[in-house]
Amino acid sequence: QESKVYCFLTPVQATLYEAVVREQMQQIESAGDEMQRRGAVLAMLLKLKQICNHPAQFLHQVDGGAETVDLISGAEDRRSGKLLRLVEMLEEVISVGDRALIFTQFAEMGRLLKPYLQARLGISTQFLHGGTPTAQRAEMVRRFQEDEDGPLLFLLSLKAGGTGLNLTRANHVF
Repeated sequence: QESKVYCFLTPVQATLYEAVVREQMQQIESAGDEMQRRGAVLAMLLKLKQICNHPAQFLHQVDGGAETVDLISGAEDRRSGKLLRLVEMLEEVISVGDRALIFTQFAEMGRLLKPYLQARLGISTQFLHGGTPTAQRAEMVRRFQEDEDGPLLFLLSLKAGGTGLNLTRANHVF
């Protein structure tokens, strides 16, 4: 079953989004040739995706440490409509003891989400990314699939988690 969930941009996101569109459109218009224009369009799309995830990702304020949790906790988590909606949905998932996979295109966003979700939801969360060693990857999959007390949430970067995994224990995929 698939559901589309829509999120609003927060005022911070909308301001950044508008500024990036304005700046990038100027670059696209002044680009010398078709290849430069295409490159500028792709760069703009990347930046807009980051803004939609969380302004901290776009501003490269993510390092995965305790300061990451502080950065987006409290009033700061109101900077991302997408993050707010994700947390609401995950609270529902956890309240009934279900498990979820959360895919992200950006490893940087996974580094932001892991400590934040652990602190905000009070549960263990795993994050599989391209830099995860093979043995650790296998153990993470085993814990999620087989361990009754294993983590309810499994974050995966698309590159690392998109192929070769069989994660049937999840009831939800985000």
